Amino acid sequence: MNNGITEYFEDVELYEEYDGYFCSVPGVITIAILGSICGLRNVHQIHQWATNDRVSEFLKEKFGIGHVPCYYWILSLLKYIKPESLNRCFADWVYSFMPEKSRNMTISLDGKTVCSTLKMDKIESPLHIISAQICELGLTLAQCCTDDKSNEIPAMQELLKELKIKGNIVVADALNCQKETAEIIVKQKADYLLSVKDNHPNLKKDIEDFVQDTALQSTMHTASKREKNRGRIEIRTAFVTTDIDWLEQKNEWKNLKCIGAIHTEFTTKKGTSSEWHYYLSSRDLTAEQLLHHARMEWSVESMHWLLDVHFEEDWCRIESKDVQQSLNMFRKAAINLIKNFKKRNDSKTAISNIMFECLMNPLMIMRVIGEN
Repeated sequence: MNNGITEYFEDVELYEEYDGYFCSVPGVITIAILGSICGLRNVHQIHQWATNDRVSEFLKEKFGIGHVPCYYWILSLLKYIKPESLNRCFADWVYSFMPEKSRNMTISLDGKTVCSTLKMDKIESPLHIISAQICELGLTLAQCCTDDKSNEIPAMQELLKELKIKGNIVVADALNCQKETAEIIVKQKADYLLSVKDNHPNLKKDIEDFVQDTALQSTMHTASKREKNRGRIEIRTAFVTTDIDWLEQKNEWKNLKCIGAIHTEFTTKKGTSSEWHYYLSSRDLTAEQLLHHARMEWSVESMHWLLDVHFEEDWCRIESKDVQQSLNMFRKAAINLIKNFKKRNDSKTAISNIMFECLMNPLMIMRVIGEN
């Protein structure tokens, strides 16, 4: 990843023709991403930062951005951008720095409602953004938008059709444990690991009865992992079997290979509690692999946490869904770049500290994006 950021967004489609007078749209996108790397939370902060003499000289020298538009012009240019086109450009950019022939990685999909859009007069329904995350790399791969959470299933299915996920395994929560979703994933030459809950009561009951049968447990592949975090001890035990001929719904799920379960026991000063989670997969998983991929599913939640905490996304008051969606993507691009920097340098520095360094020293930005 380098200052070719601008290059990857040159083909972004606009609602209106624009001749690039004063500053091009890819230039504004670059400014927004670089400002987000510095932890800046809104367009106003990004504009103030970009018009600083030292920063504007940096933008001109390193990115060829000769003029920084005023706040209102930046906002106007962001409104020109078609979010669907921006998403395609963003995905192509992320693919460009992924390891070649990536295989066996966990692709997690989950949705997040931008809470600030819940009570805006000019927005009829809240903005719900679905993200696809490459969990082992901590990178957001792509996203799409839907009017509200009730439309998440078809929106996620359309997003899956656009992704290059061959050889990887897609994990999704119980809401997206759908037969059509499983079929789309297999058609994309990937595998699925779907969480089974009460939206499939008969299927859940069948798996539950099998897994919790003490005699049958002895025939299953098992593995356990013990973790301690903030005074809480967590023991996760996975059970996996490919013996599924007895399962009545077996043929309803495309390429179904195994079922599994994870029993989690939590111990704190207040006592011990436990819970079960049940799964379907088109891949012949080992118990260790089930533990790994199921845990990876939560990495997308950590990205949502970063958006809320570092960028205060739920406080954004811009009354345009398109601009809100674009800003969301710029923040994810910034998180991608910082996480990739940490991985390259085996750095344990907190993301917030890296953002602050970039804010204080523009040349640090070049290190983060891969240009020393």
